[in-house]
Amino acid sequence: MTPSSNVRNILLIEAPSAGRTRTRAFLEDAGYRVTEGTHASAAEQIGEGGHDAILAALEWSAADTANRVGTLKQQASALPLFLLCPEDQVDLGVLALRHGADDYLIHPLDAFELETRLDRVLERHDLDSRIAFFQDEVAKRAGFRNMEARSAAMRSVLDRVLRVAPMRSTVLVFGESGVGKELVARSIHFNSPRRNAPFIALNCAAMPASLIESELFGHERGAFTGAYARARGKFEIANRGTLFLDEIAEMEPATQAKVLRALEEKEFMRVGGDRNVRVDVRLIAATNADLDRMTADGRFRQDLYYRLKVVTITVPPLRERREDIPPLVETFLDELSRCNAIPRKRITPEAMVLLTHHTWPGNVRELKNLLESVIVAVRGEEIRPDDLPSSIGQQPASPPEGRYVPGTTLAEMEQDLIRRTLIDTGGNRTHSASLLGIGVRTLQRKIQGYGLDIPPRRRRKQGDRPAS
Repeated sequence: MTPSSNVRNILLIEAPSAGRTRTRAFLEDAGYRVTEGTHASAAEQIGEGGHDAILAALEWSAADTANRVGTLKQQASALPLFLLCPEDQVDLGVLALRHGADDYLIHPLDAFELETRLDRVLERHDLDSRIAFFQDEVAKRAGFRNMEARSAAMRSVLDRVLRVAPMRSTVLVFGESGVGKELVARSIHFNSPRRNAPFIALNCAAMPASLIESELFGHERGAFTGAYARARGKFEIANRGTLFLDEIAEMEPATQAKVLRALEEKEFMRVGGDRNVRVDVRLIAATNADLDRMTADGRFRQDLYYRLKVVTITVPPLRERREDIPPLVETFLDELSRCNAIPRKRITPEAMVLLTHHTWPGNVRELKNLLESVIVAVRGEEIRPDDLPSSIGQQPASPPEGRYVPGTTLAEMEQDLIRRTLIDTGGNRTHSASLLGIGVRTLQRKIQGYGLDIPPRRRRKQGDRPAS
């Protein structure tokens, strides 16, 4: 029997002995190339690369086995790890399997068993590598999907994403609502060494302040009313992967302090817990708020702000990268047609011109939602200018001359803008917040602060009669 590929290099980690000489002879007879080493030199030799598998003798106590195996796997995570154990210490081999070893063999070795099991694991590793490569390519494509970069501004963003992705640094993404901040975060994750681990996203503005701590850090059974069982939080679920916190400016100061500790110490305590949970998580945060101003005003912790802004990426609004609109339109039409199982519709040049010249206050999200609405409403094969809403292509109306006279305060102008936006959206808080470029909770606070009483328009249920 010969190895499945040309010549494989096995790193044999074992103290010099007659046993090591015999093991090397077995491997070379099977067609393998052997590099000898010891546990003391293992890290350096693994770092040099060029190995296809590691064959290491178990020379530790039961107490040390788990840590030593974990260290070897960490140093050579991409390589199969075989362990050689004496026949009276099979329990150590089983323990090693639980901590990441691929297989174990018992001394004295049988040449046929060594060759057979080594070949089998290497073949499986080759298959896993091919699958991982395929998944990697798919992930990269998925990570950059909808991140069209015809404009210089977006090319700069993508270049920064690729340079930041391999790093462990925290990243702070700035940009208006709807520009695609989560897409940037996903692109960083899927182009990083963490791509095969979880990507977990949480919108801080969508979580009530009373629940966000449990959502982030998990809770123990009985920690509060309704906590019937232990639950893992987002930090724990994202272990070895990436945690994306959107709208982080909406997070309460007390929770900010706990997030900072989790970042600094790489550990936290579940709500109601009495022991620390260690995690390895890369954090990417995003906001559309002015954190410099919020920090100066005491509304955001300065220490957390500086911990987050190790690397910053600013995503430009759609109106500042109009070259990206045509390819985005085509991408969305492909995606929406496929998802809704309807024929792909074409867009006429005249309609494309209108879309390109629109200001898009809701950015990429608004563009996608509009196209989804249009392809459902249009019966023909083409999307024409008449099929678009009347507001598309028109510049937003500016306030009548003299509306804001000298002496009008910024607070008065903001109150008037929020009031008019709420009226235009029928009181819809989510839509209004998107148009204003702020979080929903921020909008709610401003509504309460200004005493605005514009209730959301009630949707008419089936069977309701219109008011006469």
